Amino acid sequence: MWRLYQFPLCPFSRKVRLLLSEKGVGYELWRENPWDASDEFWALNPAGRTPVLHDPEKKTTLCDSRAICEYFEETVDQSPMINGTVKERAEIRRLVALFDENFFTDVTGPLLQERMKKRIVLRQPPDSRRLREAMKMAHGHLDYIDYLIDTRPWLAGSRMSLADLTAAAQISVADYLGGIDWSGHEQSKGWYSVFKSRPSFRPLLSERMEVITPPAHYSQVDG
Repeated sequence: MWRLYQFPLCPFSRKVRLLLSEKGVGYELWRENPWDASDEFWALNPAGRTPVLHDPEKKTTLCDSRAICEYFEETVDQSPMINGTVKERAEIRRLVALFDENFFTDVTGPLLQERMKKRIVLRQPPDSRRLREAMKMAHGHLDYIDYLIDTRPWLAGSRMSLADLTAAAQISVADYLGGIDWSGHEQSKGWYSVFKSRPSFRPLLSERMEVITPPAHYSQVDG
């Protein structure tokens, strides 16, 4: 069986978990903190980043969330997540890159640094200025999601896709860390609430990172 090396607040691991669950692919969770990674993990991925998917029986190792998702898109027919015409698939990949890169750089990454890594690893207080800036940037990204949901049923078009999984994974981590203010973003909140109710998403909402408690609304489907 596949082993997924991850930690609870890794948004890229969450994206892979959502995709595997939607496709019905079985896997085991293996906890691996990148800041305290084992020699075994470094041997699997010299980049030292999660997620890593490893099947010891087949001696197969997959690294990088986008590469992992593309692998299963090409090998598992169930629930395609990069679907539609060539133009529609390009739009899905564009949005995946937007959330993996821009949203992570602007919002999730700074929140993880200030509210997780500084607390657990560095034993330092967070920088309130950086937190305010990350939350401000989150509003801009939610504005764009509002626009997308105003013009199409799902983020990339008429069907749920990897773009939705990617955005939901990033937002879920930012929401856990108290970085999302849903005020004025009813379209985004409605879309995210639908996503939170999916069976693939529920396990993520029940997990907790040690010493870091999420807001009360975090695990509520309509919160």
